[in-house]
Amino acid sequence: MRIVVAPDSYKGSVSAIGVADAIERGILAVFPEAEVRKVPIADGGEGTVEALVSATRGRFFRTQVPGPLGEPVTATWGVLGDGVTAVIEMAAASGLPLVPRDRRDPRVTSTAGTGHLIKAALDAGLDKLVIGIGGSATNDGGTGMARALGVRFLDAEGRPLPEGGGALARLKTIDLSGLDPRLATASILVACDVDNPLCGPRGASAIYGPQKGAGPEAVQELDHALGVLARVAAAATGRDVALRPGAGAAGGLGAGLMWFTPALLRPGVEIVLEATGFEDLVKGAALVITGEGRTDAQTAMGKAPVGVAAVARRHRVPVVCLSGGLIEGADDVLAHGIDAVASIVPAPMALEDCISQGAALLEAAAARVCRLVKVGMAIR
Repeated sequence: MRIVVAPDSYKGSVSAIGVADAIERGILAVFPEAEVRKVPIADGGEGTVEALVSATRGRFFRTQVPGPLGEPVTATWGVLGDGVTAVIEMAAASGLPLVPRDRRDPRVTSTAGTGHLIKAALDAGLDKLVIGIGGSATNDGGTGMARALGVRFLDAEGRPLPEGGGALARLKTIDLSGLDPRLATASILVACDVDNPLCGPRGASAIYGPQKGAGPEAVQELDHALGVLARVAAAATGRDVALRPGAGAAGGLGAGLMWFTPALLRPGVEIVLEATGFEDLVKGAALVITGEGRTDAQTAMGKAPVGVAAVARRHRVPVVCLSGGLIEGADDVLAHGIDAVASIVPAPMALEDCISQGAALLEAAAARVCRLVKVGMAIR
């Protein structure tokens, strides 16, 4: 019996590889003769570089860049096994965990570090890039990224605006004359895990701003500022992208990449699954076990477990999702190819304990699921 284990990371607790290892231990405790095939995955957020570089036997690099608040951070990126494709995740340079909780304010955080990683890849002679854009601390429409690549954002007096999304309300003109010319011939594939537009009730500010520290007034301020950016950027670039699916991803970095680079947005999990050869592993499998740190209504909008389930459903392979927590809307995934969801938490626990004991909880939960599968096999 072949069981394919294809989880995302449990952010802040266990990496995707660690999650897969823990689930494998739980499976083998119940089905010691099972053939377990592990495929750690990601959807564009944290773990995308690790999943793609590991799957293709590529190489990892570390580069110091400005973090979301301008302070230096060391970000990991990679080159795929083909030797010509760079893979970057914005979470490593501009991600939410890089900002202390008491300093989170998407009016001032910047995607500059992500732009520096793109520049590092270009400096290394790589003109094929895969960029994962999940897990951001930002709401600047990708302007920090664009600044790092030579774009200038100016107010009515011709003065450069400061970093951050709040300042964009004063944007008057965009100067593209300094944009890195190497981008014109680059191939950029963006791994995006959401389909939100840039502005409005489903936009970057309204949906994701509160997670990054924005209160109700800040959300309105940021949404207005992104609207200003949308109008000025469309005029400057000739690209009206604000309503495109994914434009609101990563605080508008999706839109920024479409404005200032030749980027093509695709669901991140599709990119990772193709690179790992997931479909071939699923053919003939008895079961797929996926998982993520939290399952809620957003999971059904294109997160990693639903991407896994879409492939498994084509081959009529059942899918179980193991989650650190099941939040309101978690059952929405049942209409998207996932056959059952289960929390790894067996009893009320403090969040800190869940995080520190993540691997052990995963192993025990996988064993419980497999025992239920065994009961089902006996009934059948």
